[in-house]
Amino acid sequence: MSEASVLSGIEVKDKEDMEKAAKIIGEFIKGVVLVKGGHLEDSADDVLYIDGKIHWLKGERIDNPNTHGTGCTLSSAIAANIAKGMDILTAVEEAKQYLWGAINVKLDIGKGRGPLNHLYNI
Repeated sequence: MSEASVLSGIEVKDKEDMEKAAKIIGEFIKGVVLVKGGHLEDSADDVLYIDGKIHWLKGERIDNPNTHGTGCTLSSAIAANIAKGMDILTAVEEAKQYLWGAINVKLDIGKGRGPLNHLYNI
């Protein structure tokens, strides 16, 4: 079960559910909520809930099983972008783009679900 499902109390299966969950969680915590769409079959679109408004962040699915650490990478990139002075929407958009690049180079080392290539753009 996804974190969004646990925190919102609803089963998050599709884009409509993602919006509902973001609103429920956002109203409860009185803050910004990002609901990831990695479980979607046709896209990797995410929902960002800010001040009562829904923002859809489009994303392309990448065929790569090596996605270990995506959540930590995304949250760290968002925090770093905010520290650089970006507004929350821009910070999340830029972090999502960085994450896409780190997955898309398709680093394949070790066994099992491998890591991202955090240095892809250096």
